[in-house]
Amino acid sequence: MNYFQLFNLPASFDLDLTELGSRYLQLQRRFHPDQHSAGSERDKLLAVQQTANINDAYHSLKHPLLRAEHLLALRGLKISNEQRSFTDPMFLMQQMELREQIAEIEQSADPDSVIDMIERQLQQQKRTLLQQLAAALDAENTAQDQLAADVIRKLKFFFKLQQELELIEQQLQD
Repeated sequence: MNYFQLFNLPASFDLDLTELGSRYLQLQRRFHPDQHSAGSERDKLLAVQQTANINDAYHSLKHPLLRAEHLLALRGLKISNEQRSFTDPMFLMQQMELREQIAEIEQSADPDSVIDMIERQLQQQKRTLLQQLAAALDAENTAQDQLAADVIRKLKFFFKLQQELELIEQQLQD
């Protein structure tokens, strides 16, 4: 299923999230199971299935990594749920350094400042990679799609590190 077509939006990484939200609400109103409560069991089931598809599509298009993966899948390159290791030594070193910094937060004299510093590093890396991802996806060619796939893999690491950092921050506040 092409999620962009479902929402009648251009298949592009740069998406107007406000427009996406508006179209989501329109589709939800149109296909919500309550709208089909007087219909046959088949109509009710189809409405539930369509609502589930709309929800899945909205979630995927709203999140930049899932949106990028969907774009690549539409182009014939499926990378979701893959397990692949990196050969980029600089990226691997950077990941190790960030993981070490995160592991040392609780022993730090000022954990809040360490968290802030790591947070800024993660945000900067994510911003840079998201710009690279947008440029690669805009090119719409096989070599750039492969580059986009590699950038998505890197971004997944940063998003995961962000979640780990948020968890540590919550634990420290409790």
